Amino acid sequence: MVGFNRQEFTKTFLNLSKNKELLSFSFHLFDTIPSTNEKLWKLLGSGVKTPTVVIALSQTAGRGQWGRKWESKSGGLYLSLGISVNMPAEFSSHLTLCTAWGIATALRNYSIPVGIKWPNDLIVAGKKLGGIKSETRVQSDTITEAVIGVGINWKNTVPEIGINLVGYKINSLEKLGAITVYGILSAYQSYLEIGIEKLLPEYLQLLDSKGRNVMVAGCPGEVVGVTVKGLLRVRLQSKGASTEICLPPGSISLGYETGKG
Repeated sequence: MVGFNRQEFTKTFLNLSKNKELLSFSFHLFDTIPSTNEKLWKLLGSGVKTPTVVIALSQTAGRGQWGRKWESKSGGLYLSLGISVNMPAEFSSHLTLCTAWGIATALRNYSIPVGIKWPNDLIVAGKKLGGIKSETRVQSDTITEAVIGVGINWKNTVPEIGINLVGYKINSLEKLGAITVYGILSAYQSYLEIGIEKLLPEYLQLLDSKGRNVMVAGCPGEVVGVTVKGLLRVRLQSKGASTEICLPPGSISLGYETGKG
């Protein structure tokens, strides 16, 4: 059974962060629980203050986007981060965009060629390394709290469409956890400082989905980008003409190619 050393996690995070304000989070570690997101919402409901980190060594009811089951066996990172937020509910996609960009960027600093599959899957060599599930609490059309759940394959076994970090420069689960939390917090701080318009080009540089051929209602198209609202931009081709449409998450599946190395 994989263990987890809190001191090593904290030490790694201290080495990563030059902004000491990012260090002011509480930390909760569990062996096996149904879901880190679920546990974190319960902690917040009991009065635990944000920012708060929950890590589980395994999950029995982990979920990805659209309710899909996320395999959560020992050896992977299963983490949720709760933060206080003050943004219009219509901007919730900004959390997804900046979180995916932040984690991917942090991992790339360790020579891991992480890309993003729209809207928020982390990929390496065309295979799924991890996923992100963001949940929010809204009051009067304003997001007040967000819980960002992350699952990343470290040394756990993975399905054919997946990949783990065996062979890369992440030699402990504690290091991977610290890098992930740092990636989320630093990305959100960047978002607050520069806004989504300046952050989006950085996200698009890591977007592996760009240039992908897709079919929309029987019409061939090509992924050309993502809007500031997190919609997928697709250019549809027809005889003698082309048009661009924008699709919300969940309306189209980009999928994974099995056997792609």
